[in-house]
Amino acid sequence: MQPFIRAYRPTDLDAIYDICVRTAASGGDARGRHTSDRMLGDVWAVPYVTREPEHAHVLDDGAGAAVGYILGTADTVAFVKWFREEWIPEKAGTFAADDPRDRELAAVFNSPEKMVRPEFADYPAHLHIDVLPAWQGQGRGRALMAAFLAGLRAAGVERVHLGMAAENTGAYAFYRKLGFHDIAVPNPGARFVGRDTGPV
Repeated sequence: MQPFIRAYRPTDLDAIYDICVRTAASGGDARGRHTSDRMLGDVWAVPYVTREPEHAHVLDDGAGAAVGYILGTADTVAFVKWFREEWIPEKAGTFAADDPRDRELAAVFNSPEKMVRPEFADYPAHLHIDVLPAWQGQGRGRALMAAFLAGLRAAGVERVHLGMAAENTGAYAFYRKLGFHDIAVPNPGARFVGRDTGPV
C-alpha cells in the first residue's frame, strides 16, 4: 500500500505524541530529555488536535499508522485564550515537578500568550508540521501543507505563520521552497516565517 494524507483520527493520538518527541530536537530525536516523553506533545501538538481536529492531517504509512502530521489553529488569539483557560488547568499536574530537565518546557507551557505578537496580526493562523525521518524527502511534507492550507482557505483564513529553532536550517529551506517569507520579530528566540493560504 502507498502512503497517503488523511484527516486526523482520535486513534492517532499516541502516534502524535511519538512523532512529536522523535522530531522535537530541531528535527531530531528528543526522547529522554524530559521526565516524560509525552510532555513535548502536550505543548506542541496535542492541544491542536484536541481543540481543532478539523485542521489536523496525518501522513498514513498505507497500513493505518501515522508517520507524520500537520496541525495548527485557524485563530491564534482564540487558541491562546483556550490554552490558558482550559488546557493549562487540564495538564498543569504534568508540569508541576520541579525538575531542571523540565523547567524550560514548563515555562513555555505556562506562557501561551507569547504566541501572540503584533508582527503576527496579519497572519492569524499558525501551524506545526513534523514527519519522521524515514518518510522525509518524498514530497509528503508538501502534500501535508497543501491539505492544511486548503482547510484554512475553506475556513476563510488568508494567512498563516510558524516558528522554528534558528538552527533548523533544513526546515527553513523547506518552508522557503513552499513560498514562506521571513517575518521580522524583535528578540525572537526563534525564526518566524509566513505566507498566504493559497495553493503550494
